[in-house]
Formats: sequence, structure tokens, C-alpha cells
Amino acid sequence: MSSEIRLAFAHPSERAEASESEGPLDRISVRDHIVEVEIGAFQAERGSTQRICFNIVVEVRPLTGPINDDVDRILSYDKVTEAISHGLAEERLNLLETLAARVADRILLEPQSVRAFVRIEKLDRGPGALGVEIVRSQDDIGNETTAEDQPHPRLAYLTDAAITSDNLTGWISQMRAGDHPLILCVGIGDQPVLQTGHKMTQRRIDLLSIEQNAWRLAARDLRCVVVSTRTELDWAMKNGQICVWAPSKIVLDAVDDTPDHPFDTVALAAWFATVIEAQEMLVFGAELSDASGLPLRAVSIEQSDL
Repeated sequence: MSSEIRLAFAHPSERAEASESEGPLDRISVRDHIVEVEIGAFQAERGSTQRICFNIVVEVRPLTGPINDDVDRILSYDKVTEAISHGLAEERLNLLETLAARVADRILLEPQSVRAFVRIEKLDRGPGALGVEIVRSQDDIGNETTAEDQPHPRLAYLTDAAITSDNLTGWISQMRAGDHPLILCVGIGDQPVLQTGHKMTQRRIDLLSIEQNAWRLAARDLRCVVVSTRTELDWAMKNGQICVWAPSKIVLDAVDDTPDHPFDTVALAAWFATVIEAQEMLVFGAELSDASGLPLRAVSIEQSDL
């Protein structure tokens, strides 16, 4: 029992050695890699950064034949640290478990890797280190969609006048035609928005006002499904659903710069179009935004055909 307890807190390299089940595997490790980042589910963890520590061990298939000092033949440490950076850059996360799974899955995309041990600990949330450890193998990741296979949707921004237009159903049908998924973004409705005089709370209320309009659009065309997370969005796109974006979670969890004010809803939609790598953005009844490098097209709400 004492040995099992010791191993529970031992470095992942010792845990890997103790749990090996097949022939001898080589291991590479990254120890005590500390990053300062905003992460956590509690409100006290928003708006400030904290230190998190990574300890990662990757079991790899032994090389056959001479290495010849060729870096391309081995799994580089850079691939491990890149997996950490990629996991942190995608969005702001609440859970260490989510981050650990993303890091492990990305490492296991490397052909040499067999099994990954990922331990992540928060260093500033208590008198000791608070963390999680996961183990993933090549068999666990299956045949998941790679980044190259991700769909590039068509995104459309609809003003309040466009939402109430008699042409709405026809526009959606025309935009949905073809192989590309469709995502709809909306502005703030014509109802007054509560003013709090406080920047952080006002940002949330402004975003919620946009989401109210998203649900209003969904009620106008029952083919539309309101989505708020990247997971929901990815599933919906892969399964042919028409999405209406509820922006609060993705905007508040973003790790890069978003438009300063949610009331600039065209710029916010353009920012989102770049995040999801949309193939184009249509703007119904509003001025085009210069915030996106994607192809933009203005659509008059007076016309029925695109």
C-alpha cells in the first residue's frame, strides 16, 4: 500500500515505468515547465493570471537503425512544449482536466508517441500544489478529425431588420445550400440595454443582450440552433446544423484581443469569423467591418436573392 501511495505522487516518469505493459519503450520528459496564465472556473480566477506547472512524460517507440544524430528521427521536446502552448492559446479554460486532455491528444498525434502522462498543477491557489494527472494512449484518441479536416463555414451577420425581414427564411435556405456549414451572428436588439456603469459587468450584460437576439432568431426559423461553446459549434457543423452564435462564453474565454466593445457587433462577428476560419462573411443590412481579413460581402435587406 505504501508503495502505491508513493507512486500516486511520484513523477510521471516513475508512474510510466511502474505501469508499462508492453515491450520496453523509450521515454522523453519535460519537468517543472511553469507557465503563467489565466485559468479556472471561479470568478476570483478571472482577470488575473496564476502559475501552472507541467510535468509530462511521453513513451515513444524505440528507433530502429542508427540515429545518425538526426533530429527529424526523434520526437523533439519542442513538440511537447508546442502542445502546451497550443492548448493554452485555443481559448481560456476553466478546468485543468480539459487542458491536460488537449495537451495529451496533441502529443499523441505524433507518429512516434505511444502513451502520454500529463500532470498539471496550480501553484498559487493554496499552500500546496493543486493538480490533475491523466494518462492517454494512441488507442484513446482514435480517428479524430485533424485540423486540416475542420470545416470552413460560411458566416452571416444579421441586423435586427434582417431578422424580422420576410426574406429571412429564403436567405437562410440559400446560404445553407452547398457543402459549407452555416453560422449566423446577430446584433443587439432594439430594446434598451441595462447600464451598470461598471466595465466588467456591462460587458457581460451587452453580450447577454446579443444572446437574447440569438434566441429570437432561432424562434423565427426552427432550423437554427443556438450554440455557445466551441464543442457545441464543432459538433453542430459536422452534423449539418445551422448555428446561431451566443457569444458570451467564447468572448469571455478568448486569450487574444476581441473588439473593445460588444456593441460593435459587426466587428465582433468578424473577429469570430477569423477564429473559426470561415470561408466568407456576409453582412445583412449593416456597414462592412474592416476587422477581418476574410472575404466580406454586403447584402441589402431589400433583396430576396443573394
